[in-house]
Amino acid sequence: MAACLSPTLPRQAIHRRRCWTPKPSSPPSTATYNQRHRCRNIGTSSGAISARASPAAPVTQGLDADDFRHPLDKQNTLLLKAIPGLNDIGKALLGPVSEQVMVLQNIGSSVLVSENQLPELHQLMTEAAKILNTEAPDFYIRQNPVPNAYTLAINGKRPFVVVHTSLVELLTRKELQAVLAHELGHLKCDHGVWLTFANILTMGAYTVPGLGMVAGFLEEQLFRWLRAAELTCDRAALLVVQDPKVVISVLMKLAGGCPSLSDQLNVNAFLEQARSYDKASSNPVGWYIRNAQTRELSHPLPVMRAREMDEWSRSQEYRTLLQKMLR
Repeated sequence: MAACLSPTLPRQAIHRRRCWTPKPSSPPSTATYNQRHRCRNIGTSSGAISARASPAAPVTQGLDADDFRHPLDKQNTLLLKAIPGLNDIGKALLGPVSEQVMVLQNIGSSVLVSENQLPELHQLMTEAAKILNTEAPDFYIRQNPVPNAYTLAINGKRPFVVVHTSLVELLTRKELQAVLAHELGHLKCDHGVWLTFANILTMGAYTVPGLGMVAGFLEEQLFRWLRAAELTCDRAALLVVQDPKVVISVLMKLAGGCPSLSDQLNVNAFLEQARSYDKASSNPVGWYIRNAQTRELSHPLPVMRAREMDEWSRSQEYRTLLQKMLR
């Protein structure tokens, strides 16, 4: 089902029948926590962000999803696969009629992007898919005042990506390509199956006899996986645009941007904000509060995603992978 770009989607927004108070695990000591959370300056100049010139799409036939998959994504995917009967539950909740409803709802009131329809946007998608060594899905632009993008991948049907018009207006073309690459990351990593479970189970589990008792457990596992999957797809975005400032700028604009202010936003200041957040939650009490708040979300907080992106862009893992792609 939908892989949503929205920076922080609380579980109440996914299902409104029930909400619950999370139970955070025991907080670590301050020293241990501080060792896990370090942020380094990206080293860009202050002021407006300008994307680098678009590189020619490299041939990346050997690029595998596990080359850039976030460790937490790997870990939580294994945990999901270990849940007995999860596949059967998902199939029981998602029938052919439900599939058709979701497809028609999304493509019936959108514009299909192609070589002859919005060709510039079509080229952004085609190039991103080539870099990630994956097939380009159908791509729709939909009128909506809420900046967002999402992927729908339903068994037996061609997947498609939907981007809201307000997001197109908010972002530069290079930033928009980062968004498309993020969505392609979900497809490249076969997130579609688990995204379907995450949405259908949390929406419908309470109405299915016998599932209400396990719904809370499934929610916790699925939301943890969703947050990890977003970090993987942010990496896919960086592999395509090859400029961390572009990806971080997208996150910053989703957190608090608008077209009239976009030229005044500052990536350095946003990363400093991330460091401030880490510092404020570095003691045991702050960690407890932070853990309780983030467990309610389907996406990591934008500042946390920005910090993760900054750190990975500086890693040897990223540099090695980029060299492999550019051969």
